[in-house]
Formats: sequence, structure tokens, C-alpha cells
Amino acid sequence: MDPKPPAQSVVEMAQLLLPGDANSLGAAFGGTVIGWIDICGAIAAQRHCRQIVVTASMDDLHFHAPIKVGWTAILKARVLAAFSSSMEVGVTVHSENPLTGERALTTSALLTFVALDHDGNRVPVPPLLLTTDDEKIANEAAVVRRKERLTRRGQGASWHALVTRSHSS
Repeated sequence: MDPKPPAQSVVEMAQLLLPGDANSLGAAFGGTVIGWIDICGAIAAQRHCRQIVVTASMDDLHFHAPIKVGWTAILKARVLAAFSSSMEVGVTVHSENPLTGERALTTSALLTFVALDHDGNRVPVPPLLLTTDDEKIANEAAVVRRKERLTRRGQGASWHALVTRSHSS
């Protein structure tokens, strides 16, 4: 499988924040923004591997600033690392004032997507062709995060059991 440069996975999409997607303060619901991030990240992952992808995890999700009603949300995503059948994708969201063009970082997240065939089996993804120092640094950091994620795998189940037990009392 031939390596592909991260630039081939880049996605930029825009969303207008309407009142139905806002809270009582006139700012975007976090869940709405998370949904946009998931879609943008999935498109980037699919562009890289040209396979069906599913979201495996969302890490380091941070809300930095609100997106106001009537403003535009600009989402950008690209594959940061490719493993055997999974990819880490970075997504940023900026708000844009439609009257001034002023932009500000509002949200950032890292997602892991797994490539699947039509029967739901994992399939290999192409490696990344890393040519710039920034691409290499992003990839190295993703490798470290992947090791940490794999170490934590399964810990969510024990946490879930504790929460479930405390709610049933």
C-alpha cells in the first residue's frame, strides 16, 4: 500500500450556528459542535484510507471559546498518524464573525477512526508520507498518545461499573 501525504486528507467545512443549536446564552451546544467534529474527522479519515470508517475514540476535546448564534464555525481536520487499521485525526474549530471576518479558536479535538470493510472487519490503512518537520512531530506525538490509549483500554468498563452501582443505590 502506497503512503499518502497528510495533505490529501485535509477537510475544511463550515457551519452556520442557528438558534436551534444554541443554549440560553446564545452560544453553540457542545454536543452540536462534537457532532460536527466527528463528521469532519470521519471525512478526513475516509479521504486517507478510502474505506468505511467508524469513530473509536475522541480524546483531548477542549472548548476554548463560545461560538455565537449567527456566526460561522470553520472546522479543519487532517490525519496526523496512520497505524495498521486506525488513524488519529486532529480537528480544530474556529468561530468567524460574519460581519468582520474575525476568527478565534473555539474547540480542538483528537479522534481515532478505524477502517472497516463492508462486513465490519478491520482493514489496513495506508501509511502516512511524512515530509515536513511539523508532520513528523505530529505523528510522533500521536504514536505516544496511541500507546497511552491502548494502556487505558478497558478501564472505561470498570469506571462504568462504579457509576452504574452508585446510581442504583
